[in-house]
Amino acid sequence: MTSVDTAFFFEKGWVRFPADPVLLDWIEKTLPAARATVTDPANEQWHRCAGTWFAGVNVLPNDEEGAVAGGPPMAGQAVDFVRDELGLAGFDWDMAQISICYPGYPKPMEGESEGSFRFRLKRDAAHVDGLLPEGPERRRFLREFHGFVLGFPMVDFSADASPMVVWEGSHEMVRERFRSTYGDRPPADWPDIDVTEDYHALRREIFEACPRVPVSAKRGEAYLVHRLALHGVAHWGEGATAGPDGRMIAYFRPDIGGPADWLNAL
Repeated sequence: MTSVDTAFFFEKGWVRFPADPVLLDWIEKTLPAARATVTDPANEQWHRCAGTWFAGVNVLPNDEEGAVAGGPPMAGQAVDFVRDELGLAGFDWDMAQISICYPGYPKPMEGESEGSFRFRLKRDAAHVDGLLPEGPERRRFLREFHGFVLGFPMVDFSADASPMVVWEGSHEMVRERFRSTYGDRPPADWPDIDVTEDYHALRREIFEACPRVPVSAKRGEAYLVHRLALHGVAHWGEGATAGPDGRMIAYFRPDIGGPADWLNAL
């Protein structure tokens, strides 16, 4: 794709933006802070999969405008798309995730069951954001209400270096299933509803019905993923290449509204 296609986004559940000098300026001025998150002792918990993954959830010290100290706020084509096509503006940016994969990803994570590792390896740890696993049985509950997922490479790496994967069209299957799951219950009650069985059955249906598409971008480009889309992270390709920073991608997932907005908004 060489240009932003609104219809493509709403049909497939993702869209890529071409190189943007505004975003590239943000990246250049934010990269030192992103690199510092990896060696910060406070983030030790995010080093996983035997050193092949730095999960880095909400570790970038940006403010509500998406700016780190001395850097610019989030702006550019993708932000304009969120405002103009999704109708979202005036929200606070969350602290970005700095997600880094290294050669060999994934290796088994400490305490990870054989089944969970197999799912990570064979099914890219596919998930829908917001439906979080809890307790020893990993029961699923709606806990977060993201408006979108916005990702962009912070450094250069090859397209097969553990790209995000998206199951195209899955967002509308998720919407349909959970409208049925939650039914006429008040949205305030939705976070207390255990949706584990519906969620697992839905993932299996999506694997059968929706194409799995790797989503890659170059430094200065960005991609937007629908908040309801099933997505995951692929294994490190046999010939994949990256520099010493690994496959470093920043992700923003700001919470916008509540449960009803998560399910029913564009």
